[in-house]
Amino acid sequence: MAFHEQRFPLRLSLTSSGGPGRQTDIVSLSNGREARNRRWRFSRRRYDVGTAVRSVSDLYAVLEFFEARGGQLNGFRFRDPVDGSSARPGETVTPLDQWIGVGDGETAVFQLVKSYGDGAAIERRPVMKPVAGSVRIALDGVERIEGFSVDVTSGIVTFAAGHVPDEGAEIRAGFDYDVPVRFDTDRIEIDLEAFRAGRIPSIPLIEVIP
Repeated sequence: MAFHEQRFPLRLSLTSSGGPGRQTDIVSLSNGREARNRRWRFSRRRYDVGTAVRSVSDLYAVLEFFEARGGQLNGFRFRDPVDGSSARPGETVTPLDQWIGVGDGETAVFQLVKSYGDGAAIERRPVMKPVAGSVRIALDGVERIEGFSVDVTSGIVTFAAGHVPDEGAEIRAGFDYDVPVRFDTDRIEIDLEAFRAGRIPSIPLIEVIP
């Protein structure tokens, strides 16, 4: 299997439905308490792009993209309509948005992450598909314009020799990103009469680790 660095048509992504899901084992004990175990380290997103299809031309765009990916065979990029930026919805991306590490004077490679949390817990989710040209980096609150590179296929930030973060330097980043997904079906059934009557096909996507 492979991953194609192609983005699902943006105009359809922004009107799709879906979001994150988790898998938790829950056992009810005889004393009324529960034992709960998290099966997945990170949540896994699912989407349905059928809800975004409004015309025959939209439908054809999805079919063309589906055929090019070989159905479920190859992954691709998808823009989450709500969660596709290091900033909160409606806010502008800044280089101070997300904490990605602390320098030790030697480490030059850092993974982009996005944090979700409150006073009780924080989840730091790896971001592996940043949008090219969108990543901004700051060290100790000061934006750096050069001295680093970003692999947009993995979300890895690499500092060049002479620019490695000093010991104790806080590294932060701002970025737009896509979610790596694949089609969660090998078949798309279309009834044009039903489609014109308002019944849209289900076209599911599921997040993958590329």
